[in-house]
Amino acid sequence: MSDHKTHFGFSTVDEDEKAGKVAEVFHSVAKNYDIMNDVMSGGLHRVWKHFTISTARLKKGDKVLDIAGGTGDLSRGWAKRVGKEGEVWLTDINSSMLTVGRDRLLNEGLILPVSLADAEKLPFPDNYFNLVSVAFGLRNMTHKDAALKEMYRVLKPGGTLLVLEFSKVYKPLSGAYDLYSFKLLPVMGKLIAKDADSYQYLAESIRMHPDQETLKQMMLEAGFDSVDYHNMSAGIVALHKGVKF
Repeated sequence: MSDHKTHFGFSTVDEDEKAGKVAEVFHSVAKNYDIMNDVMSGGLHRVWKHFTISTARLKKGDKVLDIAGGTGDLSRGWAKRVGKEGEVWLTDINSSMLTVGRDRLLNEGLILPVSLADAEKLPFPDNYFNLVSVAFGLRNMTHKDAALKEMYRVLKPGGTLLVLEFSKVYKPLSGAYDLYSFKLLPVMGKLIAKDADSYQYLAESIRMHPDQETLKQMMLEAGFDSVDYHNMSAGIVALHKGVKF
């Protein structure tokens, strides 16, 4: 048992228990993850990811690390951007999600290097990647500060970190958003993925994630020299961009 506590949704658990609990959630939802994303966001997650991919400063031959890349949406986009001479790593801490992502990309004829990797202890050298991305994965990490420092470490000088994550919605919409998250989401999770509890956790984890300004500050504290963010869909999600000089 650890003396240190952390959040698992709205619950408080020992830090050394969280990774296992998060793993159970994603082992459970992996096979239905993409269809649930479409249902939960009304397809908007595709727009958010497309925006992320299209705004990145990348050129042919660049090296990209996709952390918590899951079912491979961003990795696919990065592979198109950097071309055959580039290098895109699809990584996830969860073997079920990684297997679904790898198989999906293979079915599309995309053979990318894949690694089962913990973002808090990345198995990559310093100053290696031009771009690191993490979409909807940071909020599930136990030590976000450690993960952000690792992302900074593996970036080349001049490299960029892109964090796409649920954030703090504009205040006038917060009542409707809460109703949707805590009443409808678990019901949809039960009907589609046969798993209400996992989607209850995912809704709670969004609320416990740092807001836009807090995450910006965390990225600066992790070493990034310049950080800004762009709100999408009234702040339901935000894209944070950190640059390493």
